[in-house]
Amino acid sequence: MFEKNSIGTGLVLGGILPAISWVVFEYILHNDAFIMDKPAVPYLIAVGLNLVLLRYCLKNQLEDTGKGVMMFTFAFMLVVFLFKIHIR
Repeated sequence: MFEKNSIGTGLVLGGILPAISWVVFEYILHNDAFIMDKPAVPYLIAVGLNLVLLRYCLKNQLEDTGKGVMMFTFAFMLVVFLFKIHIR
C-alpha cells in the first residue's frame, strides 16, 4: 500500500498523532484537564509528538518519510495559526 520510505507515508504518519491528540483532548479530557485552560497545549503536544516521529525517521535513514512528517507538521501549524488568528 505505502512504501516504507516515501513522502506519502510521512504525510499519513504525520497526520495520525495530531488526530489522536485532538481526539484525546476534545472528546476524552474535554474540560476535565487542568491544561485545557491553555488553548494551544493540545496543538503543541501534537507538534511535539510529530517531532519525536521526525527524529525517529531521520535516525533510521527514512529521509523521505521524515520530509512528509515535517511537511504535515508545518501545514498543521499554519492551519492552526490561521484559525486561531481568525477566531480572535
